[in-house]
Amino acid sequence: MIYSMTGYAAVQRDLGSAILHLELKSVNSRYLDISFRVAEELRFLEMPLRELIAARVGRGKFECRGGLMPSSATAGARELAANPELLAQLAVLQGSVCAVLPDAAPLTVAEVLRWPGMLGDQAVDQETLQSECLALAATALDEFVATRAREGDKLATMILERVARMRELVAQAEPLLPRALAEYQERLSTKLREAVANLDEERIRQEIGVYATRIDIAEELSRLATHLSELERVLKKGGAVGKRLDFLMQELNREANTLSSKSVSAEITAIGLEMKLMIEQMREQIQNLE
Repeated sequence: MIYSMTGYAAVQRDLGSAILHLELKSVNSRYLDISFRVAEELRFLEMPLRELIAARVGRGKFECRGGLMPSSATAGARELAANPELLAQLAVLQGSVCAVLPDAAPLTVAEVLRWPGMLGDQAVDQETLQSECLALAATALDEFVATRAREGDKLATMILERVARMRELVAQAEPLLPRALAEYQERLSTKLREAVANLDEERIRQEIGVYATRIDIAEELSRLATHLSELERVLKKGGAVGKRLDFLMQELNREANTLSSKSVSAEITAIGLEMKLMIEQMREQIQNLE
C-alpha cells in the first residue's frame, strides 16, 4: 500500500461514568512529529500513546486530541457533587498562598468547578482508563491508517497517469530526433559554407559531427525511460516511498532540463516543457506521501 501523510479519525467510547473521545489527524512533514492536546486526566498516557502511534505511522505532523466528557446516562441519574477531599486540599493551598501573597486573587467558583477531578471525573480509575484509552487508540489508528491508505491510493493513481503521459512524450520525441538533427546539420552546413568560403567539406563534416554529438538527446530519453520504470516499480512495491520518489523527481527534472537545453527543434522543446509540467505535478503530490 501507498500511504498519504494526510489522515483523520475520530472515535469515542462510553465508559459508564464518562465518555472517552480521541481525535487523530496529520499533515505532511519530513519526519514524524507527534503532538498531544489531551485533558489533564489523560496526560499520563502520552508516552504509551506515542509508542502506539510511532509503531503505525512513519512520517507526518501528527496531532492527537483526547478528553473525558460526562456520560449523558449517568448525568441524568445522579446529582453533580464536588470532590470533598480535593476541595479541602484547595482550601488549604489557597490559605497558604494568601498567607505569603495577601494580594493574590482567591479562586472563583467557576475555577474550582473546572479543576480536574472536582466533579467526579476520577470515577474511572487510572488502570481502567489506560486499558480503555489504548484500546480505543488502536481502533482510531486502524481508521486513521485506512484514510491515509485511501488517499495514498488516489495519489498513486494520479502519479501513474502522469508517468503514462511522460512515456508517451518520450515515444513522441524519439522519432523526431533523427529528422531534427538532419535539419539542423543542413542549416549549420549552409551557414558555415557562407561564412568560410575556403573551408573544405571534410572540416565542415567534422565540425557538424562534434556539435551534433553535443545536441544528441538520445541518452536523456533513455534515462527518462529508465527513471519512469523505476518510479512505477517503487509505487507498485508500496510502503514508505515518499523520499525515494522525491529523489526520482529530481533525476527526472534534471533529464528534462537537459533535453530542453539541447533541443534544436520546436517540437522537442515543447515536449520537454510538458515533461517538466508533469514532473512538477507529480512532485507536489509526492510531498504528501509517507
